[in-house]
Amino acid sequence: MSSAYDDALYTDDALAERLAGDLWRQLWGYTRPYRAWVWGLCACAVVVALMDVAFPLITREVVDAIAENGAAANLTPWLWAYGGATLALAGAVGAFIFLGGRLRTHISHDIRRDAFNQLQDLSFAYFDRRPVGWLMARMTSDCERLSNILAWGLLDLAWGGTVMSGALVAMVIMAPNLTVTVVVIVPLLALASLRFQQKILTTARDVRRYNAQLTANFNETVMGVQTTQAFQREGDNHQRFQGLSDAMYGASVKNLIYGAIYLPVVLTLSSLALGGALALGGLELFLGALSAGTVLAFLSYARHFFEPVEQLAHWFAEMQMAQASAERVLSLVNAEPEIRDSEAVRTGAREVSTPLQCIEVRDLAFAYGAGPQVLQDIHLTLRRGTLTALIGPTGGGKSTLSALLCRFYEPTRGGIYVDGTEYRELPLQAWQARLGVVLQHAHIFSGTVADNLRFAKPGASEAELWAALETSQGAAFVRALPQGLAFEVGEGGSRLSAGQRQLLSLTRVLLCDAELVILDEATATIDSETEALITQALKAVLADRIAVVVAHRLSTIRHADQIAVISGGTLAELGTHDILQAQGGIYAGLLAQGPTAIV
Repeated sequence: MSSAYDDALYTDDALAERLAGDLWRQLWGYTRPYRAWVWGLCACAVVVALMDVAFPLITREVVDAIAENGAAANLTPWLWAYGGATLALAGAVGAFIFLGGRLRTHISHDIRRDAFNQLQDLSFAYFDRRPVGWLMARMTSDCERLSNILAWGLLDLAWGGTVMSGALVAMVIMAPNLTVTVVVIVPLLALASLRFQQKILTTARDVRRYNAQLTANFNETVMGVQTTQAFQREGDNHQRFQGLSDAMYGASVKNLIYGAIYLPVVLTLSSLALGGALALGGLELFLGALSAGTVLAFLSYARHFFEPVEQLAHWFAEMQMAQASAERVLSLVNAEPEIRDSEAVRTGAREVSTPLQCIEVRDLAFAYGAGPQVLQDIHLTLRRGTLTALIGPTGGGKSTLSALLCRFYEPTRGGIYVDGTEYRELPLQAWQARLGVVLQHAHIFSGTVADNLRFAKPGASEAELWAALETSQGAAFVRALPQGLAFEVGEGGSRLSAGQRQLLSLTRVLLCDAELVILDEATATIDSETEALITQALKAVLADRIAVVVAHRLSTIRHADQIAVISGGTLAELGTHDILQAQGGIYAGLLAQGPTAIV
């Protein structure tokens, strides 16, 4: 399935109002590793269906035997047959419940696994356009619906197909003329299904879309609860959430109404067929053309013929809703990263030279999607053992340039050359393995201090962790924690201060032994005491590396080997602190406004 599904759904455009064969074929692929279970499930469904077909035959023989011989009728063989069919039915039902549940669980696991793995490979641009809640809905409720339809829908399809086929053959053999009365309703059932298909699918898409928006709004509200309470915006948040909730409620009601009308239509048509068969069968019984047992068995088969139709009608409605989920989930599973290795790079196995000596930014330009140019005509050289500071007005493009160096995004014009080789000609994973990035808001994962440090180097010993902490000036605060390295930091590092989180981020850079270190506003939100610790730690972190610092504090940048002033998306000035101050340009103007003006 192409990414067109994804873009259309996210912008709420309409998709094809029919069951998509290519989509369901891809979903069916998730059952292939469990073929034995699938065949077992189908076998159980067939056994159940055959027993359903067998019971009316047994009933016919019993009724006709009693009608012919009265109390002298020998019913023992039929009692044994009825008991055997009952035991076979019970065993098959138990087996298919077990196999169906197991199959559903494994399919759900595999879909979530593929979606999660794909999430980790996607480019930053993908997440720029999609809120967290949208992605959460794909991984939870949508995956659950798909696994249900694949497992239990398969069971009902096998059971229904066998019951309908067996009942139809039995009816044709017993009373062909009565059979016509039953099957003449089938075209009307097909017409009703086609009429309701579009409406059920459309409203199902609306439900899934509003569910994603509702989940995103809920996630955003929880993450920003402190800001909400500080500005007393609880009422506005409630109104926004209520609006989305009402929209989802309205779409859900419409979907349920269409489903509620569809099933009674099927029941009504099947009842008409049964009524016609009963009237005609009663007449033939009166005329002696059919026995009482045959009429009774035929009516039972007619009922069995429409039971799967009713059940499959229910699953058909479910498939409409499941397709809306499938479109979203598979759009995630099939999404292709915008930034990935070319075929030439994958087959060439070219590696980044070690150690890195020089990075050159040549004639670089960049725009986010179809938006305006954020950067243009950037020429900059970064050398090993030097510190380059990126400064300038907010929105000038400093952080964008650092993201391009990391290859989180790629230039729209020009290039970035690593020791003379354009970095898109190098393996992406190998390049990013040589990066160490510390952001303004350092992300700390739930778990212990040691867990977070080993995120950079999974096999690091405790001695290595302490050595890195000593170098990064973080050892003192870790020793002061109740359990030291085993201290639980809380979700997002909530039990640590902003400065402590930054010290852990610096320690991770040391552990991964990065050759290109980028600090994006790493000291912007911390106190002066912690800044002094980080400034001291930076001497060790940045030593003999290519270092780039995006900063606004004079204490962080004045000793940089070169200062690049990014303004309006261009490299406005380049030089040392003394040179730029003497030039009296943008940098000098920012200094004149005070140290905090350099943003």
